[in-house]
Amino acid sequence: MSQENRLEKTNRINLLFDFYEALLTEKQQTFLRYYFLDDFSLGEIAAEFEISRQAVFEHIKRAEGMLETYEEKLGLLKKHEARSGVLSRLEKLVEGSAMSAPDKEEARNLLRQAEQL
Repeated sequence: MSQENRLEKTNRINLLFDFYEALLTEKQQTFLRYYFLDDFSLGEIAAEFEISRQAVFEHIKRAEGMLETYEEKLGLLKKHEARSGVLSRLEKLVEGSAMSAPDKEEARNLLRQAEQL
């Protein structure tokens, strides 16, 4: 796997983890956090938990699979990305419009509120 693909995968897993962390077991959360967020190697995680590297690998792969399954069923990441794209386009329209300064400021405030939802 190329460096770019690894980075893409890591970013995707991190985003999925943000959405679905609470649906994973404590062990799955811990292993994913160590591996993807804290950048521990399989060997370092294995030493920490006194298990084999293969066991760590299998736990991580299973947890990744669960995240992907949750995304297939719930689609929270897909919806988030679509919403972000729409808000970005809307922000560009507001900035390029002939609205008055107070109206633009109100529109910006509403966009910020929508981003927080």
